Amino acid sequence: MSRPNCPNCHYPHNACLCASIEPMQVKPTLIILQDPSEVGHAKNSVRLLELVIKDTQVVVGENADDFAELRTQLAQANKPVYLVYPSDSSVCANQTQVEQDVILLFLDGTWRKAYKLLQLNPWLQAYPALHLDLDSASNYTIRKASRSDSLSTLEAAAMMLKAIDDNHNVTPLTNALNAMVEQRLASMPAEVRARYR
Repeated sequence: MSRPNCPNCHYPHNACLCASIEPMQVKPTLIILQDPSEVGHAKNSVRLLELVIKDTQVVVGENADDFAELRTQLAQANKPVYLVYPSDSSVCANQTQVEQDVILLFLDGTWRKAYKLLQLNPWLQAYPALHLDLDSASNYTIRKASRSDSLSTLEAAAMMLKAIDDNHNVTPLTNALNAMVEQRLASMPAEVRARYR
């Protein structure tokens, strides 16, 4: 029998994060291409991102057919589109001028799954790619990553918004993530919690 969820944040009642959610509005359009395996993942940060930035668009899929409607939407958009993904051809967002009225595409999944999404969707490579200048480790300590430059999708979104406009206050995003991390850590047995500290 599944645990009842909060009707607002959709987390289980004993893990409700409503008190830590401070909605914010942003000029860039955030679109998340989400690997299907992430949808029900309890530690997925995209759910938090949607709570803080209500206009966030999440499209679940794996191949080009799954993203057909999104591709049409992007083709009809009259604003620049950027893929947020580090590659040999990507440009550092902190070192280039990016307008605020843009569409930012994020790939949501483990590094392996994000790379697979990119390989299965060569149409994404038609868009200029941006990467982030990472000067600190991820705060998303409750989820192990294979690479030291790993970020949660929420962290990547917060850092991109800050890179585009340094005056942008992204604390509603970072506070929500910190609250989830602390809540998850508090619910772990002490010996398990020690592995994540």
